[in-house]
Amino acid sequence: MSGSRADTAAQSQAIPWRAALAGLCASLVGIGLARFAYTPLIPALVSAHWFAAGEAAYLGAANLAGYLAGALLAGRLAAAFPARDVLRAMMMLACAAFFACALPLGFAWFFVWRFAAGLAGGALMVLAATTILPHVPASRRGLISGAIFMGVGLGVVAAGVLVPLLLRLGLVEAWCGLGAAALAFTLTAWNGWPREGNATQVTPPRPSRAAGAPLKALYVQYALNAIGLVPHMVFLVDFVARGLHRGVDVGAQYWVLFGLGATLGPVVAGLAADRIGFGASLRMAFALQAVAVALLTLTDHQAALIVSSLAAGAATPGVVPLALGRVRELVPDDAQRQQAAWRIATVAFSLGQASGAYGFAFLLSNEGSYTLLFALGAVPFVLALAIDLLVRRSARQPEKLAAVLR
Repeated sequence: MSGSRADTAAQSQAIPWRAALAGLCASLVGIGLARFAYTPLIPALVSAHWFAAGEAAYLGAANLAGYLAGALLAGRLAAAFPARDVLRAMMMLACAAFFACALPLGFAWFFVWRFAAGLAGGALMVLAATTILPHVPASRRGLISGAIFMGVGLGVVAAGVLVPLLLRLGLVEAWCGLGAAALAFTLTAWNGWPREGNATQVTPPRPSRAAGAPLKALYVQYALNAIGLVPHMVFLVDFVARGLHRGVDVGAQYWVLFGLGATLGPVVAGLAADRIGFGASLRMAFALQAVAVALLTLTDHQAALIVSSLAAGAATPGVVPLALGRVRELVPDDAQRQQAAWRIATVAFSLGQASGAYGFAFLLSNEGSYTLLFALGAVPFVLALAIDLLVRRSARQPEKLAAVLR
């Protein structure tokens, strides 16, 4: 009898971690590789004359547009099919996109597959955690969530290490090598997904009058944060490799630093929120990101590049738990409305990324100035801070804030 109880307890401990590993692999494949492995490939794509610099930038933006589509479609897909089947299909789609991009068949071909990779990433990021966490004991959900989102940073690090090595063999081999790596992680995750738990269908949030205006402000701030991250997410390696004439290998080294920051960012953000609160931590994140991005307009010194790469990398996934925690503060004691509000925030973030990516790609194509990109990239963080100041000052007069945000 006691042995049976011990086996049951061991199984209950193993299931969350097995599912967490699947979630980590999903974020690693869907975001860490499918999105961020493209960044260190941009200089090689341009040098090999597969695409012009402006075209390569637009292809990076195509992935972000696909991410938005995936975030919007995820709920419908999970309502029509078992969530674990959708997750498996999306990971396989991301793998297929890598192998498809090994064929240099022109801009339209690449655009479709970069969009498809983004769609897979958006769906995976919306569904993975919401499929896993209902099966995790409440006392361990924070730890499991952290493990899931660490996959983003680990994927960035893996891309920074693998891409320069694979490029020595050739561009075709690099795409196929990344596809093989993504497939290995997909197979690792295959049987780790819970058998039940489609995404819960929720109604649009109807927050209280007091919380409504700050929540709308948070959506805007989260979108602005996404815009400000684009110069580092899409152009950091190209800036170092071609803009500073230091080569792809050196650019990839800074991309590894970006990934190390992304790996630690969620943990550091969570510790800060535990000490000073989610709102204060978000304000600090906005300020630090503004400095980190603007720093590259002032100097290209190695120390500045290191600090900027680490800080922007940490903020990329690190701001996610801060915004989610702030949503929970603004919509307390209502899990359904929290989930619906978080979905809106995710879509706002996706819109910010997609619009920012296309806007910055247009600027780079027409102006050719990386300094202008980073200077403009700091502006959204300053605006987000200004909105936060407006929210705090108007906290006792919510009707005035609501009028501003209509």
